[in-house]
Amino acid sequence: MKVIIASDHGGVNLKASVVQKLKDNGVDVTDLGPDNTDSVDYPDYAKPAAQKVASGEFDRGILICGTGIGMSIAANKVKGIRCALVHDTFSAHATREHNNSNMLAMGERVIGPGLADDIVNIWLNTEYEGGRHERRVCKIEE
Repeated sequence: MKVIIASDHGGVNLKASVVQKLKDNGVDVTDLGPDNTDSVDYPDYAKPAAQKVASGEFDRGILICGTGIGMSIAANKVKGIRCALVHDTFSAHATREHNNSNMLAMGERVIGPGLADDIVNIWLNTEYEGGRHERRVCKIEE
């Protein structure tokens, strides 16, 4: 699985932790940046990451900012993206199983690295259930 990850200045530290954990687990991860805490605009990172997922270049994408809200809003403007803002393990599971989310947003100011690692692990390893959820996902795509 190919995963792209990006953040803004408010998510750099959590992103670094998530990237390391993904690499330790053998995930093919590309970090789109930034690599420091200098102020940047989250849409400048969310949009290209989302476009790369929507195009099929990457299987999934992870976005991190202070709250995850801005990143998720920006990513969801890209056709074909279903980005879920998640701060708990139940939602990580449900958004993959029921919504077939292809991007995950989290907030560094909301959760710590341990919980983020659990969320990412669940989100990457939960399969989409399809079935009764398929018509709803199709309506989102329309």
